[in-house]
Amino acid sequence: MSIQIFKKPKSSEVKKAKNHFAQLIRNQRINNGISQQVLAEIAGVDRKTINRIENGHFSPNLDTVIRLSVVLRLKPKDFLFTKQA
Repeated sequence: MSIQIFKKPKSSEVKKAKNHFAQLIRNQRINNGISQQVLAEIAGVDRKTINRIENGHFSPNLDTVIRLSVVLRLKPKDFLFTKQA
């Protein structure tokens, strides 16, 4: 008999997390008074990548998440969506 420890995430949970991530990037960028172009240049990514992230059309790799967290002065864990109890 095996015990199931893991569960498959619901698509609604994934969508919620992506929206949280996108909003956090956009809000931090705006609060720091920088454009998508400036954020992209400093982080070393393409401006279209920033646009696609902020619109929830792209999930960045870990390298990009770290780059964005450094530029926006956030911890990578701040990007994670946590369920409210």
